[in-house]
Amino acid sequence: MVDCGESIYNLIPKVEEPKIKEKRYTSKFSGTVKQETKNVKSPAKTMGYLKTQTTPPKDFLKKHSKEVKLPDKKTFNYPDSDKRRPAVPRKDEKPLMGLQSKKNFITSNAVENIMKASRKVEPAYVDSAKGTRHNLEPSGLVPKYVYKEDFGKVPTYLQKRKEEIERNQREYDEYIQQRIEAGNLHQISDSEREEMLSGLKANWDELHRQYQALSVVIDTLPKKHKKENLEKEMQQLEKDIEVLEKHSVIYVE
Repeated sequence: MVDCGESIYNLIPKVEEPKIKEKRYTSKFSGTVKQETKNVKSPAKTMGYLKTQTTPPKDFLKKHSKEVKLPDKKTFNYPDSDKRRPAVPRKDEKPLMGLQSKKNFITSNAVENIMKASRKVEPAYVDSAKGTRHNLEPSGLVPKYVYKEDFGKVPTYLQKRKEEIERNQREYDEYIQQRIEAGNLHQISDSEREEMLSGLKANWDELHRQYQALSVVIDTLPKKHKKENLEKEMQQLEKDIEVLEKHSVIYVE
């Protein structure tokens, strides 16, 4: 039967039921969020002040007020100005005439050379067959650091670290002793430790034998799971064996 959209029942007036609007959801934390947001905000932080602060008339912009002020000019002197020789006299400067000296320069030079201390030769080293000479002091070949006061002594930070390790070890030993006295810990004897080690190694050998007996081609899901389980068990046994071999003293709760 074809539905044309017309029916006699459509002539009956229908009562429209008013739709009840659900109450709008309001979070119980809205008041807290508003208060926190209000505390974080600062006045005139983003939009500026409500009333722009103007500059007083007496503080008007003056000429050259924004220019960078350079330091006062100083007279430039060369670093070796005190070692320089006097300037060459000008052509219009007349030398002093008539100066005579009774000094015997030959005798004075001889006396100076006799009384003068011998020239100290700076230590040097040669690094080539042709005799290339270099200063020995900055080369690193002079043993300077062996003459320092703290040479060969343990640094302070290592001493502090050693004291900290010893203090931690003491506290740990006291804690273990308290647990042993309270009966919460039991120390494994050497015989028990060796027995546990031999048992773990025997278990590992058995798992290793089973692992070696697996087929070369792992083509099914059960074979894959068996191989993974064997590998996990062997790794766990290796970790346990390493712990027992590494620590000679073992406590058990």
